[in-house]
Amino acid sequence: MFPHHREREQPIFSARAHVFQIDPATKRNWIPASKHAVTVSFFYDANRNVYRIISVGGTKAIINCTVTPSMTFTKTSQKFGQWADSRANTVYGLGFATEQQLHQFSEKFKEVKDAARLAREKSQDKELANTALSIAAPQFSQDLSDELQSPPVMCVNGPEDKLFRSQSADITLSSEKERIKKMLSEGSICEMNLEAELFTLQDSNSKLVAALHEANANVEQWKKQLAAYQEETERLREQVAELEAHGGHGPSDLLKDELTQSLEELEALLKAKDEEIHILQSKKAEYHEMEHDRDEAIHRLREMEMRNSDLERRIQNTEQNLSNSLEERDRMDNEIQRAIEILDIKIFDLNDLRQSLVKLIDK
Repeated sequence: MFPHHREREQPIFSARAHVFQIDPATKRNWIPASKHAVTVSFFYDANRNVYRIISVGGTKAIINCTVTPSMTFTKTSQKFGQWADSRANTVYGLGFATEQQLHQFSEKFKEVKDAARLAREKSQDKELANTALSIAAPQFSQDLSDELQSPPVMCVNGPEDKLFRSQSADITLSSEKERIKKMLSEGSICEMNLEAELFTLQDSNSKLVAALHEANANVEQWKKQLAAYQEETERLREQVAELEAHGGHGPSDLLKDELTQSLEELEALLKAKDEEIHILQSKKAEYHEMEHDRDEAIHRLREMEMRNSDLERRIQNTEQNLSNSLEERDRMDNEIQRAIEILDIKIFDLNDLRQSLVKLIDK
C-alpha cells in the first residue's frame, strides 16, 4: 500500500498512557509531559536497523528515544513503569489505565531491546544534516558558483582577499546548516505525528471491522427471530381478539391475562432488537467516517513521501555541487599560496637589488 513508506520507519506496537519526565533539578519528582493520555509507539527503521519510541502531543514530540541494549524498563507499581534515556539525559515515566497494558508494554520493550542488541546501530546525525542542506542548497550553490566564477584579482592584496572570501563561505555554510536543521526538525515532527495518527486509525479500523463482521453474522439470525416473534405476536393478538369476541369468563379470563402478558413481553423484546439494529447502523456510519479520516491521513502521508523524495534528490545534487565547489576552492587556495611564495621571493630579490644599488651609490 505504501511501497516507499515501508522502506522507512514502520510502527510495530502502540499503547495509550500518561507521559511523565523526571524533574532535572531534583531528580526525584515527576513532571507531566502531557495533559491527557497520548499514544506511545514503537517504530522500526529497516534501513538502519534502529528501534525508536515516539510519542507526539499535538505538534510537539514528547518522546523521541532510540532504544539501546543498555536500557531497562522497570515497573515501579501496578500501572506505572519507567526507563532512562542517557542520550536525552532524562528519565521517562508511563502511567497506564490497566495493569495488563503495562505488562504488554514491558514485554514489547524487552523484545525490542533484544532485537536492538543484535541490530547494527548507525548514526542519524548525518541523515539529518544532509536533509537539512536540501532546502537552502540551490541558493547556496548559486552563491558558491558566482564566487568561483569571478576572475581572480592580481594585486598586492589579492591573496588576502581570496582567503577572506574562503572564510566567509565556511561561516555561511555553517549558519545555513544550523538554520535549516531547525526547520527540518519541525517537518520531522509533523511526519511522526501523521505516522502515529495513521497507526491509531488503522488500529481503530481493524477493531471496527471485526465488530461489524460479528454483527453482520448475527443480523440474519436476528431477522429470523424477529419474524418468528412477529408471527407469534399476531397469533396471540388473534387469540386475544377471539376471546374478547366470545366474552368468556373464568379460565378464559386467566388465559387472556397470560396471553396479554406474553404479548407485552414480545413487544418489549422486539423494541430491544430494534434498538440493537439502530446501534449497529450508527456503528456502520462511524466506520465510514473512520475510513474517510484514514484516507485523508494516507493522502497527507503520500504528499510527505513525495516531498521527502524530492528533498533526497536535491540533497544528492547539492552534495555533488558542494564537493565540486570545495575542490575548486582548494585548488584556488593552492594557487594563492604559490602566488604568496612567488611574491615573497620577488620582494626578497628587490631588497637585495636595493642594497646593491645603495652600495654602488656610496662608492
